[in-house]
Amino acid sequence: MAFTLATWNINSVRLRAGLVETLLTQEAPDVLCLQECKSPVDQIPLERFAALGYGHMVARGQKGYNGVAILSKLPLEDVGDRDFAGLGHSRHVAARLENGVVVHNFYVPAGGDEPNREKNEKFGQKLDYLSEMRDWFHEGRPEKAILVGDLNIAPREDDVWDHKKLLKIVSHTPVEVEALNAVMEAGAWVDVTRQDITEGKLYSWWSYRAKDWSAADKGRRLDHIWATPDISSSAYGSRILRDARGWEKPSDHAPVFATFDV
Repeated sequence: MAFTLATWNINSVRLRAGLVETLLTQEAPDVLCLQECKSPVDQIPLERFAALGYGHMVARGQKGYNGVAILSKLPLEDVGDRDFAGLGHSRHVAARLENGVVVHNFYVPAGGDEPNREKNEKFGQKLDYLSEMRDWFHEGRPEKAILVGDLNIAPREDDVWDHKKLLKIVSHTPVEVEALNAVMEAGAWVDVTRQDITEGKLYSWWSYRAKDWSAADKGRRLDHIWATPDISSSAYGSRILRDARGWEKPSDHAPVFATFDV
């Protein structure tokens, strides 16, 4: 079964429900994973998405912050969530498709502005979150699984606009990259996006602070699609919908896509 999956930090699913509808109408992925929904689950406008054929949803939410949701044309089975680092945040949810593939949707903490856990509690929480992800996947190495989401780390030199300038900037520091790589190794995850697009600068996030984000093009690849080795070779068609960053009142993230034939 071939299906297309997309992941997108929507930065408020209610505020940007119209943009979600645009994406579902124009791009029509079979599965759409959203992060930073900023909404209790019962207030996510599912009826608007269901009218476009996306009547299945597995989600975790909280008022005003965080929140993850998996919308689908295909039936979903809720297979739970974990509160990594005991933060009490809605940052993870998992669902199983009828073909047996489990989709993990993550919203890893951003980590604040100072890359020092002694001075910045949020940075410590981010590192602890990643450590618990690593341990969880090490304890039970997943099979037939896809991991997506805003992981808030751009790991490669060509995942940021300037590697040297960002080495001390949260999201590209060596300690964060090392932590993310440890998560990947623990689950034997394959970076599907970079499996398909092996070379060249690649971004999924551009700051709201830039007056002309596209011309400045100071982006980072914070949003990821990974897969376990047993299905990673079935992935193709990876792309980032850069144009979505230029839609009216956009999220600062762009959707990332991949197709799997499982």
